[in-house]
Amino acid sequence: MEKVANSSHRRRLVLWVMMMTELSLFLCVFCAGIPPRYWDIVWDEDTYDKLETEHVEVITQTADLVELSFTKNWNSTIHGKTIPLNIQKRFIVRRGVPGLYMYGIFERKEDFPDANMYQIRIAFKLKEDKFRFMAVSDKIQRIMPRSEDRNEHRSQTLAFKEAVLLTNPSNPSLRGEVDDKYQYSAENKDNKLHGWISDDDAVGFWIITPSDEFRTGGPHKQDLTSHVGPTALSMFVSTHYTGTEINTLYKRGERWKKVFGPVLIYLNSAPSYNDHRTVLWNDAKRQLSEEIESWPYNFTRSEDFPHSEQRGQVNGQLLVRDRYMVKELMQAKSAFVGLAAPGAAGSWQTEGKGYQFWTQTDNIGHFSIKNVRPGEYNLYAWAHGFIGNYKLSLNITIQPGNKIELGTLIYNPPRNGPTLWEIGVPDRTAAEFFIPEPYEQFMNSITKDDTDKFRQYGLWERYSDFYPEGDLVYTVGTSNYSRDWFFAHVPRKAGNNTYRPTTWQIKYNLQDVNENGTYTLQLALAAASFAEVQVEFNNPNARRPYFTTKRIGYDNVVARHGIHGLYRLYSINVPGYRFRKGENTIYLTQTRSLNSFDAVMYDYIRLEGPNSLVN
Repeated sequence: MEKVANSSHRRRLVLWVMMMTELSLFLCVFCAGIPPRYWDIVWDEDTYDKLETEHVEVITQTADLVELSFTKNWNSTIHGKTIPLNIQKRFIVRRGVPGLYMYGIFERKEDFPDANMYQIRIAFKLKEDKFRFMAVSDKIQRIMPRSEDRNEHRSQTLAFKEAVLLTNPSNPSLRGEVDDKYQYSAENKDNKLHGWISDDDAVGFWIITPSDEFRTGGPHKQDLTSHVGPTALSMFVSTHYTGTEINTLYKRGERWKKVFGPVLIYLNSAPSYNDHRTVLWNDAKRQLSEEIESWPYNFTRSEDFPHSEQRGQVNGQLLVRDRYMVKELMQAKSAFVGLAAPGAAGSWQTEGKGYQFWTQTDNIGHFSIKNVRPGEYNLYAWAHGFIGNYKLSLNITIQPGNKIELGTLIYNPPRNGPTLWEIGVPDRTAAEFFIPEPYEQFMNSITKDDTDKFRQYGLWERYSDFYPEGDLVYTVGTSNYSRDWFFAHVPRKAGNNTYRPTTWQIKYNLQDVNENGTYTLQLALAAASFAEVQVEFNNPNARRPYFTTKRIGYDNVVARHGIHGLYRLYSINVPGYRFRKGENTIYLTQTRSLNSFDAVMYDYIRLEGPNSLVN
């Protein structure tokens, strides 16, 4: 519970909440009442602040709704002991909704000292003797180990502390499986519903997130969901799958205020029969649909959370012009279009302080971004099948109630000449490449089918099995990227827990070469972690590489069982005299090999010939 000075006031508030019969019914199911839960922020030097508060206020009390506010203002006299942040945590119970709405309003004044806030979340720890079945999506649902199964007597720690091999679990059917919380991560756009089921009581505990507007890093940023504990998380800010490239530094002189949430902690029950898991999951999905339909909520009573009539809307159509593909404009089908803080094209990936609003276009490129908070934004986009990032050159100012019609927008993706060959699909992931079967001793029943194989443990080590001596060689016109292009460019094992850099080759034939022209290698990366890619053309022994990305990336995607991190694009111009008529080879060397996780994932590679179009 929150820290409240007046105990009699606290008792009165609890009684008000318990008057809501739907909630009190479900609290009985959880035996000891509300399961342990806490807000926390990880800030400077990995300091955890549980955000305990000092004051409480009844915001609204009616027969149908109670809203409480717990607050604490930062005290400069204890600088360094608590995070420099004004804290307001809101809780809402509504008649007819069996659950608890939670949201936070955090504020920094201009005179507050610098602070790095790496992580902001709400965590729930449920009763372990009750909740054993976890559901993250339609496909990821399973019986989970107990927390005690991760100790040294029941498991073996693998390459990092988060991953353990269950050797003597309390549930014998789980013996030989790997447990790692990152195997259950999800993208922001998909991370809307997850939770736990108690089979004994046929009840469910769910975290419902109807909007991504308060999350950071855009729709594709991945984050934690639920995992062993039983733990259920509502993640708002983190450096997971981005590293410290996401902006979480708040400086003195920078005024900031943000609302995180509301999210709904939803509780449901079902008759105790064999299919109760399906009933509970489907009911939670139904509730999620209702919450999405009701967003933005009109029952909150904070002036910092604008209702629908206080928000704006942006409409338009996105088309793509690539005359080397077709002469006509193309509809940007299912493209992601969003509003985020002003910045460079693609900067929304690392934007960690403001709000973001995203949608996808229809089959002819139309989009409508609704319920946008008032503020100053840039409009960004990217489209499946095309490289690069789109940004509208104009700032967009949203005012309450306005609707902005942008008309037709045209994206000209990076392109300098005709495609000579290509590897992969420009979709910002490495999912289309070869993902090997996991080691049998590390096999994990993560999903209901064979999808998302990248979530399995130890796949990075399989590269050395397929290429024990030489490295990957891909021959354009003969090789198939789904079979012959390993999903991650990792180091190769050299024995004694050491690794060595790896050089991949792309072999291809050019019938003609324009020595006076300029060729372009479009190199799109889906992820990078403490890596460096050096590129050479036909000369693997050059003293200096023709091109290097230099040291890039902190996203740690390989170790965290992801298939993408931050997107990067390098357009490498190459003079024609570096190519040969006939056989050619491009060498891609990943030079870093401190450990097996120094790696990149490629999204897409394309070699373009010299410009042949007449303006």
